[in-house]
Amino acid sequence: MNQMQEIIIDKVVVNIGVGQTGERLNKAVKVLEMLTDRKPALTSAKKSVRDFNIRPGLTIGAKVTLRRDEAEVFLKKAFYAKDFKIAAYSFDKQGNAYFGIPDYTDFEGLKYDPDIGIFGMDVAVVFKRRGGYRNARRLRQKKPLPVSIRVSKEEAVKFLDEKFGVKTV
Repeated sequence: MNQMQEIIIDKVVVNIGVGQTGERLNKAVKVLEMLTDRKPALTSAKKSVRDFNIRPGLTIGAKVTLRRDEAEVFLKKAFYAKDFKIAAYSFDKQGNAYFGIPDYTDFEGLKYDPDIGIFGMDVAVVFKRRGGYRNARRLRQKKPLPVSIRVSKEEAVKFLDEKFGVKTV
């Protein structure tokens, strides 16, 4: 196989949406720091939701983007929390995987802390080929990606099975 056709993990994004500012958001930031050893970026609302008293620009969540070795180390922990199983509907057409973890205590070695409470999180895994996405991301003469460069759902499932031992159910 051509080395430039090899599938690699582009990034892993871990997100906790709290829905409010204040103490609960600070606890979510603390959970992300415990899990990833990185400082999270705060996310803000884009739309107004009157029922939840949310307006645009209000800080309502936190996220961390992991790349390279950090991404692989975190994924091993995350797949352990999911018992190395992921649903087939968790993959999109581009081969990216999305799954949720209901509680941070599912991670190995973490215990429940009554001061923090219960926090679940969303994990997004973005795959790409080593050959890259330059055509789509360059500044001049952007072009759509050819089908041969895109990562298919089947290839992403096979990659996760070979690299992490994750079974699709």
